[in-house]
Amino acid sequence: MSGSLEPMLRAFTRGLTGDDPAPALALLRPLRGRAPLLGVYRHAYRARMSAALRDNHPVLHRVLGDEAFDALAADYLAAHPSQRASIRWFGDGLAEAIAMGGMPHAAALADLARFEWTLGQVLDDPDAPALDAQTLQSQPPEAWATLPLRLHPAARLLALDWDITPLWQALQADEQAQTAQPAARPHQVLVWRQGLARHWRIVDEDEAQLLHTLAEGTSIGALCTVAAAHSPDAADAAPARVAASLHRWLADGVLT
Repeated sequence: MSGSLEPMLRAFTRGLTGDDPAPALALLRPLRGRAPLLGVYRHAYRARMSAALRDNHPVLHRVLGDEAFDALAADYLAAHPSQRASIRWFGDGLAEAIAMGGMPHAAALADLARFEWTLGQVLDDPDAPALDAQTLQSQPPEAWATLPLRLHPAARLLALDWDITPLWQALQADEQAQTAQPAARPHQVLVWRQGLARHWRIVDEDEAQLLHTLAEGTSIGALCTVAAAHSPDAADAAPARVAASLHRWLADGVLT
């Protein structure tokens, strides 16, 4: 790119995407009749970025309504302009922006945004062969305890402080559904992709602890040790709990 063209493109981009159109207007004024078109493109750019947020947060949009959501999108774009070539990643900080903002029920809305963003993330996460029951059963029994296990790269454990999933389910199924205000309830949700479909389910504290261990890489024997330490009053039942969890993880395809 020539030395004279690059500064012009930067100035035009600032005028198009920023709050102040002056840098772009200065470039367009010598081109007769072109300057008024900048407003059209500025509006189109902001509308497209707002639409991208709606695409990634459809239920949050339904909760807030068009006007409030568009205002949120405008504030977010002003504070967090897109830094990537792909529009897919615009909105990765929306949940944090909501949590730090002053809108009513901000904490619950932030959890809703976080949940919806994670649902989108697992669709784009890397693929990897999933461990299945047949592969595990092909291993000699004496090797099971030390068999390396890891959480699949398209599986994520999400910590939430508000019980937003009933609201999400209701509004995902029916845009006009009557919903109650989410209650405060710290819990964790496993979100994953299996094939081309995304799935999620709430997990209890024991399973969440095991999943955190899996995310770091572990083995069946080490999982039993973690399960026993997490529930010392029921340490004898740890192998059975791990076996039950392992059976479900294999069916869900969240191991590799």
